[in-house]
Amino acid sequence: MNKDYIMPNEWSIIEEGFNDENVKASESLFSIGNGSMGQRANFEENYSGATFQGSYIGGIYYPDKTRVGWWKNGYPEYFAKVLNAPNWIGIQISINGTELDLNTCKVLNFKRELNMKEGWLSRSFIAELSSGEQVEVNTKRFISVDFNETGAIEYHIKAINFSGEIIFSPYVDAGIMNEDTNYDEFFWEILEIVEGENSGCIQSKTLKTEFHVSTAMQIQLALNNKEISASHKTIVEDKKLTYTYIVEVNKGDIATIYKYGSYATSLNYKIEDLNSASLSNVQNAKELGFEKLLETQIKSWGIIWETADIVIEGDVKAQQGIRFNIFQLNQTYMGTDARLNIGPKGFTGEKYGGSTYWDTEAYCIPFYMATKDASVAKNLLMYRYNQLGKAIENAEKLGFKNGAALYPMVTMNGEECHNEWEITFEEIHRNGAMVYGIYNYVNYTKDFDYVVKNGIEVIIAIARFWHQRANYSAAKDKYVILGVTGPNEYENNINNNFYTNYLAKWCIEYAVDCLNKVKHNYLEDFKRILDKTNLTIEETYQWLKVSDNMYFPFDEEKQIYLQQDCFLDKEIIPVKDLPKSERPINQKWSWDRILRSCYIKQADVLQGMYLFEDRFSKEELERHFDFYEPITVHESSLSPCVHSILAASIDRMPKAYEQYLRTSRLDLDDYNHEVHEGCHITSMAGTWMSVVQGFGGMRVWEDGILSFNPQIPEEWKSYSFTINFRGSIIKVYKSQTECKFVNKSDNEVKMLLNNKEVLLPPNKLFIV
Repeated sequence: MNKDYIMPNEWSIIEEGFNDENVKASESLFSIGNGSMGQRANFEENYSGATFQGSYIGGIYYPDKTRVGWWKNGYPEYFAKVLNAPNWIGIQISINGTELDLNTCKVLNFKRELNMKEGWLSRSFIAELSSGEQVEVNTKRFISVDFNETGAIEYHIKAINFSGEIIFSPYVDAGIMNEDTNYDEFFWEILEIVEGENSGCIQSKTLKTEFHVSTAMQIQLALNNKEISASHKTIVEDKKLTYTYIVEVNKGDIATIYKYGSYATSLNYKIEDLNSASLSNVQNAKELGFEKLLETQIKSWGIIWETADIVIEGDVKAQQGIRFNIFQLNQTYMGTDARLNIGPKGFTGEKYGGSTYWDTEAYCIPFYMATKDASVAKNLLMYRYNQLGKAIENAEKLGFKNGAALYPMVTMNGEECHNEWEITFEEIHRNGAMVYGIYNYVNYTKDFDYVVKNGIEVIIAIARFWHQRANYSAAKDKYVILGVTGPNEYENNINNNFYTNYLAKWCIEYAVDCLNKVKHNYLEDFKRILDKTNLTIEETYQWLKVSDNMYFPFDEEKQIYLQQDCFLDKEIIPVKDLPKSERPINQKWSWDRILRSCYIKQADVLQGMYLFEDRFSKEELERHFDFYEPITVHESSLSPCVHSILAASIDRMPKAYEQYLRTSRLDLDDYNHEVHEGCHITSMAGTWMSVVQGFGGMRVWEDGILSFNPQIPEEWKSYSFTINFRGSIIKVYKSQTECKFVNKSDNEVKMLLNNKEVLLPPNKLFIV
């Protein structure tokens, strides 16, 4: 595959020229969605080459039985899979009896564009069929932001050198299987196929979880831009509904099919109302018409970009990268439904099951909090609060007691459903991310009421977990945490991982601090909380024994915290001395060799120092960065952004810029050779943080004061971004020569700029 085939463009992802080796990668990169559903950029017409068909609906999943370990105590019995949903985009096309298939045609002038500014996907090409007919094809499709159960397709075919018939055969195919099934099972049961006049639907339900989905289509035809009526032939198969239309054309004519599709699910409707809901959706879409729907789509994306956009002048690839990341984040999650969350692949693929990871709390909350509003971030926190009972059950399965909670590494409904032992049982640092998400939210919004009403229960349950998970070491006269895996998954079953131990200590301290605040300011709530959780003050004293005496491996000679007890027993060889032919090591080395090496998959010690930067001196940050950065291979998508932010904070701008490009173009340039599986959605929030927190130096620590320390890479002329800070819209602009702030609200905003207090006057420009 050519990794560098995406054309540089500020607002669009563009592919020019057809190369079958790029098809699967492009299906990921050109994916579209609206927060409720999404799909890979599969061709509408049939394609006989290598392809990964994928359409997905938020919240619809299947508990796929695990292949290993399910017979062991505490082991998850299933791995939740986002379900590959019925395909509504398909349109089989025949030209004078020969099928249009880009795998068997001669393809000229191929161009595909994902317009991120306006939220649509288009393709254009000329195809010469094996029978000699030439057609010019222009397509456009989108999934509506405003009508979030609906998508629309416009498909034009021009007869270049022939007269005859074009046969359109649009269909709904409910027989799509997941690519990642453990036992090659089909996860759906087909319940009903409904035929109609140019419309129809298929109702399916998922096995085991019994989600019901009605998938509808509505068809409209035109010839030379004038609507025409054409009778259709209906083909009903076990899992598929197809309508066939014959359109007679003369040389130069343009035949057009408009296809509207919809999912209606039992998450939102009574089962008996599903078919009428999906059919009503597509009928309404047809009545509005493609152009009106598109006009509404463009307007809605314009509103999203008002607060989400980051503008970079002088570096087109950097600009394209950040907008791609922001666009995909918004396609994945809009923040309107607290039942939904953000899967690592979003709606672009099936790897990782499409479930929820700790990425949401550690990476995504800052993006949604600042580019939308506090309610969106609060919905993400409520998602975890609503699953607290399951988190307590997860901990009980592993032997924890007294309401201790272990949030899952992977989940759809709160149950742990990951089936790799080193991650399921050992990567317990995810528990700390749950509390950090609350802490981050409270600092940014000043909404401590959330802690009082909901968050404190999560914080207490997690403090109880850390208290029980640590054990006293007589040899060290300290509390230790044994048998863990940190964020750096290239070390398994290790002792005293710095990041894990630091989070455990901090979580306990934060829990006690929050309880004290509730006690002094919300006494009635404090009594309610103690009663509901059976908490005593004596229990918190036991917690503090652990946090006050937590052990951290430290090397006196190098004056650095170690990733784990025995890290310096490893041979330290910088990544720069690794032959390129051996990278990425996760695809070239045995797992045994990786585990014995010094190489770091993603930020680990540095991850902790990023989260708690205010607790470390600049000199400490520099020492740790200089030791760990050279041995980090960044083979996790979550790694480069942390390194970029820390590099900027210690004035290493060339390294900050290098790592920014890596995180922003991770998928566009396919750094890790895996984009065909889907895009790295959750790490895209880290790209936004690289600009806003890294170059912009934006922080909000416990004092609740907004602060900036703007810097700029020498490769850029300027950059600007907008944030929503407690209802005040603030735009930040930084060039090589000046820095400007615009407060677009009616409220004065106090902030720190380069550690000096300033006041941003309402509705005015402030020039530094």
